[in-house]
Amino acid sequence: MFKKGKYRLPLWLRRVRDAGYQFLIPLSMFQLIRTILFPTTIDVVLLAILVVLYLTYVAGVL
Repeated sequence: MFKKGKYRLPLWLRRVRDAGYQFLIPLSMFQLIRTILFPTTIDVVLLAILVVLYLTYVAGVL
């Protein structure tokens, strides 16, 4: 059987992924402010993608 969860990845790849997720909150806040000030379709879609990425990380899916 395959191992499930976040420990199935090599250590270096987990570190790269975790470092990338550290940028998600500040980037999401910037995108939220930008979406409130200048709402365009691309901004809303990008904000939705960032929120979904963060929620999957918190839930432990990725």
